[in-house]
Amino acid sequence: MLRKLLAAALMLVSCSVAARAEGPVAAPVAPVTRTLTVFAAASMSDAIRQANDVWVAKGNAPLQFNFAASSTLARQMEQGGNAAVFISADERWMDWAAERNLVVKDTRVSPIGNRLVLIAPADSTLKVELTKTTDIAALLGRNGRLATGDPQHVPVGRYAQEALTWMGQWDAIGPRLARADSVRNALLLVERGEAPVGIVYETDAAVSTRVKIIGVFPKESHAPVTYPFAVVTANDNAASRALLAFLIGPEALEIYGRLGFTKP
Repeated sequence: MLRKLLAAALMLVSCSVAARAEGPVAAPVAPVTRTLTVFAAASMSDAIRQANDVWVAKGNAPLQFNFAASSTLARQMEQGGNAAVFISADERWMDWAAERNLVVKDTRVSPIGNRLVLIAPADSTLKVELTKTTDIAALLGRNGRLATGDPQHVPVGRYAQEALTWMGQWDAIGPRLARADSVRNALLLVERGEAPVGIVYETDAAVSTRVKIIGVFPKESHAPVTYPFAVVTANDNAASRALLAFLIGPEALEIYGRLGFTKP
């Protein structure tokens, strides 16, 4: 009898510890029946749509999405934009949101990363090894422009500026940028042939049949590309935390990995 009581007590203690270990994003058992909105960096659009299919299959209400540059999303939250979870394409814009108490700091986590690549139209014959001696300007031709995000506002543009600075070519290439307002719009410029080359994330290039990767930037050429996720303060509730738990959980991570996102 004593052994049974001790066993029961140990089970209760174990369950209590496990509950605490689940942390601030532990998911409730009941499905989320109301629609939640995800503010996510444009490069996450395919991944979040696929994750939504799994979320709905579990009995939860379909998600709504707002995909744009991380800077645009952060400012929309500051102006009252309604979101349950924010996913940024870099740490800087999540820092910006955290400094203004727009996200719940203890829910912040960066579970995935990406690679920075150089792309060209699918019929291009270009192929380069990106080193400090690679002449990017020569790839542009006489009047060509390099498509990427605006470095002042869009994370991929900031990574591109860092990489081109590392190569010693920012001064030459900076004035020749076609500055897009998101990574997907930079991709579109190359798809349409409006720019001979562009700098985007590997996962963006992978979803297009109209471009190809012609070079991968070395890791040391720029800060790590990471994606922080967090619950939005204005909607800090059990449903939002359940959604975040799912979006950083094993099923969603499998989707991200399949689409080419990396471990940070």
